[in-house]
Amino acid sequence: MSDPTRPATPTRIHAGGIRVKYYKSMFLLNIFITAGFAAGTPAQAQQWPAKPVRVIIPFPPGASTNDILGRALAQRLSEALGQQFVVDNRPGVGGNLGSEMGAKAVPDGYTLLIGTNGPIAISPHIYKALGYDPLRDLAPVTLYAMVPYAIIVNAAVKATNLNELIALAKSSPGKLLYASSGNGGTPHLCMEMFKRQMGVDITHVPYKGGAPATIDLLGGQVQLFCPGLPPVLPHIKSGRLRAIAITMPKRTPYLPEVQTAAEQGRPQLDVNSWVGLLAPAKTPPAIIDKLHAAITRIMATPEMKTYVSSNGAEPLAMGPKAFGAFLRNESAKWGQVAKAANLRID
Repeated sequence: MSDPTRPATPTRIHAGGIRVKYYKSMFLLNIFITAGFAAGTPAQAQQWPAKPVRVIIPFPPGASTNDILGRALAQRLSEALGQQFVVDNRPGVGGNLGSEMGAKAVPDGYTLLIGTNGPIAISPHIYKALGYDPLRDLAPVTLYAMVPYAIIVNAAVKATNLNELIALAKSSPGKLLYASSGNGGTPHLCMEMFKRQMGVDITHVPYKGGAPATIDLLGGQVQLFCPGLPPVLPHIKSGRLRAIAITMPKRTPYLPEVQTAAEQGRPQLDVNSWVGLLAPAKTPPAIIDKLHAAITRIMATPEMKTYVSSNGAEPLAMGPKAFGAFLRNESAKWGQVAKAANLRID
């Protein structure tokens, strides 16, 4: 009778005079290990998140719509996925510093980035030594808010629509001054787009942020500005500033009476800002899909829709594939504007 405690006798196979030995138990073990390794990524994704997740916001706390909406999303992801999504503000160089940190993080799903068009779609075309390539180094997860922009003027400017503004600019070359929140930001490139597409000569006056630019626009020191709508809406409602055109394909519910640039015969003037969640490239697709599914559920709630709208943005939930195509289009668009304006920052 065989002894059950004794190791199994190896099976011997003779082939061409060469004796090959293997153990059935080892063979089965190898199959098990191989199968387990192949299934490792889905298994990790099912377990994710197993610890707190860092959400980098590349702007100061409370200083922008990006921070406000980024924090709101992080809080709701914590509730939806059962782990803390911890906001980590990393401001600097127009959002480039924090965006680089997000792009270079370990792609394990435990570092995410709140992205917007400045550091993601514009910076690669104007900064000579940018330390990351957004299209190569980041994976799109979900685009979840769109912020409408508008060309606005001081109420004393004798123009109520785009054609009147263009005529006024052409009648006094170089005399109209346009503000921006700083070199290379979306308001700057918006007016550069306007300037070249409409064939007008207007003069750039950069400021250190949107707030001082708005103050001087209200005071009449500058005449034009192309900002995101939320901070300037009260001044438009009061009549101190006038919205000339919404620079999105459709009208915004915040100023339903103001025509879009497209409605005024200028469809090529297409400018907005957006807020989306990105992950380091090579983050497992199953984790990205899990994140997108959670965000889609969050954005479908009346509470989140109301919160996003109350901050002057339009809620949506664009998936990874569509978001990726959107990013490529945005990058190409702003690359053309930066090249035409010869914008380079060392």
